[in-house]
Amino acid sequence: MNLQRARPALGTLVQMRVEGLADDVVLRALETAFAEVAAVHRCMSFHESSSDLSRLHGVPAGTCVRIDTRTHAVLACALEIAGASEGIFDPTIAVQQVARGWLPRPQSPFAPDPRANWRDIELYADDRVRLRRPLWIDLGGIAKGYAVDRAVDILVAAGATQGCVNAGGDLRVFGLRAERVHLRAATGYLPALELCDAAIAGSSGAAHVHGRTRAAADAGARVGVVAPTCMVADALTKVVLAAGLSASAAVLARFGAQACAFDEADWRVAA
Repeated sequence: MNLQRARPALGTLVQMRVEGLADDVVLRALETAFAEVAAVHRCMSFHESSSDLSRLHGVPAGTCVRIDTRTHAVLACALEIAGASEGIFDPTIAVQQVARGWLPRPQSPFAPDPRANWRDIELYADDRVRLRRPLWIDLGGIAKGYAVDRAVDILVAAGATQGCVNAGGDLRVFGLRAERVHLRAATGYLPALELCDAAIAGSSGAAHVHGRTRAAADAGARVGVVAPTCMVADALTKVVLAAGLSASAAVLARFGAQACAFDEADWRVAA
């Protein structure tokens, strides 16, 4: 059976399409996948007072906090990409985003230490995390891609043979058949890509900060990254936005990714 459903989530419209599931299985699989997307949002929301991030922001530095397994996994990936990019990607840029009015100030009694960065996030076994300095974490540059991956995992585990999950431009195709994907630009659509069991994420420089310099990225820049998972593709768009295609080549290669950058008149691809 081929079925498609869409729901508002993650601040966008999440669309899921599946093939190969029996009638009595497909609706249940889609419900479970949408529920997982909602759970990822609850765990990693910067805004919600009950999220893991809000709980971390509300305790003194040095306090060990047990968080959801999903949040722990996303933080682990975020720190890996931060290390590989030498801090160009940094989940602790929330203080600059708040200062610029891009995020609301969290309900935290602790002012972030201006020296704090990704190295001050310490992950431990049993889904525990400790912040060595006061800081604010924003996972908006990676969690949406993770939510897409989790939905795909659920659909595949249910027996789906082909499909696609799209969360407002963070998209993953699964199955043996290649599918055509168009990159959206300000003036329309750019040449299509064909994806087979891979993910693509698109992002613009608006409301993004270079993790190392803490300077705002070019608001007019737009990039797309293709990677094996949507979580990695989502995070690497921020590296390319901040550093450019050439400077990002080694990081892209490390994660098996490719990127393109484009503006209204032109687009360029990095191998």
